[in-house]
Amino acid sequence: MVVDDPAFWRAGAISTIAVMSVVLIMLTIDSLAAISPGGSHVPPYTVINQHIDYKFDSNRGFDVPVISGAEPLFGKSLDEATAAALIDRGKMVIQSRACIDCHTFFGNGAYYAPDLTKAWLDPDWEGWQAVTGTDTREAAMVKFLMDPEQYRTWTRAMPNLGVSEEEAQSLVAYLKWMAAVDTNGFPPNFNQIEKRQ
Repeated sequence: MVVDDPAFWRAGAISTIAVMSVVLIMLTIDSLAAISPGGSHVPPYTVINQHIDYKFDSNRGFDVPVISGAEPLFGKSLDEATAAALIDRGKMVIQSRACIDCHTFFGNGAYYAPDLTKAWLDPDWEGWQAVTGTDTREAAMVKFLMDPEQYRTWTRAMPNLGVSEEEAQSLVAYLKWMAAVDTNGFPPNFNQIEKRQ
């Protein structure tokens, strides 16, 4: 009987693995094109030189990043290599300080502290400019990151992680770039929550 023949099952397993391997390779190639910097969902690193907003897209049914005119981070327009190095350093700061132990990035991490996926877009940073005595969103973010205990607002305070000014600037660059990534509406209802406050 064919069902009892090990060669039948072996052939079935090998053909299934072969077909699924081809499918996996095709999906990987397609995904890499979308999620690589400069791809359809992930902007190039130089996006930190532009204004980033968040608007509802009625065709897609959720909010998406909107990238428009010039708005260089810290008042300096950066080329691709310099922007990439700055953002890479920001990612390293996040990893070295284990920020993911409290915060969430792209849906990964803890839920003890705020989700930082769209932190750059938080309208509260305008108020923080007055609190920190700074003129820009990025300067307020840097001042906060360097001494979060001084600017404590919640019962769960962020500890002082010994972040230098250079590290804070690179972290802010990473947060601005991350806000420009099209996350297919994640976190859900971010823009509506901010508008109601």
